[in-house]
Amino acid sequence: MTIRRIRLFGDPVLRERAAPVVDFDAELRALVTDLVDTMVDADGGGIAAPQIGVGLRVFTYRLGDEIGHVVNPTVEFVGDEEQLAEEGCLSIPGLPFDCRRHLQVVTTGFTMDGEPLRLDGNGRLSQIIQHETDHLDGILFVDRLDPATRRAAEEAIRAAEWSGGVVPEIRVSPHAPLRPGGLHPGR
Repeated sequence: MTIRRIRLFGDPVLRERAAPVVDFDAELRALVTDLVDTMVDADGGGIAAPQIGVGLRVFTYRLGDEIGHVVNPTVEFVGDEEQLAEEGCLSIPGLPFDCRRHLQVVTTGFTMDGEPLRLDGNGRLSQIIQHETDHLDGILFVDRLDPATRRAAEEAIRAAEWSGGVVPEIRVSPHAPLRPGGLHPGR
């Protein structure tokens, strides 16, 4: 069992796009094991490799007793239904905020052994998949918050004991934002 240090908001690795996995080897299997061990130890619903300082496109998830992982994920949104639900992050500990996400997604990728994988996510699993895939693109959930909630998040992060009173820039997600009513702008 290897518990890795979780990188906190402000660490530059969290803002970098992770590289695709090309070698499905013992090193990748060890990384997936470390991610699972770290996620479970921190009582998280998911964790992405950049959160432990590894710039590869891998994440693990936990929903109830189900624990899984996806290597090189791609996400497809199913329909236009959305959910607004409380979301937190192991890299922004103790500060959950309501975040708008798609209700359903289909994720394809690979297992740590290189086998093709398809994961249908609905509700909470959809939220976890989107959150962790965002991490692989250098996006944090606070980037997806509406402006008023984003300001509240900045204040809460600044006040958090772990932040040292400094709030690095929270930026707006480069992906098309969701808006109330269920459609992306321009659709």
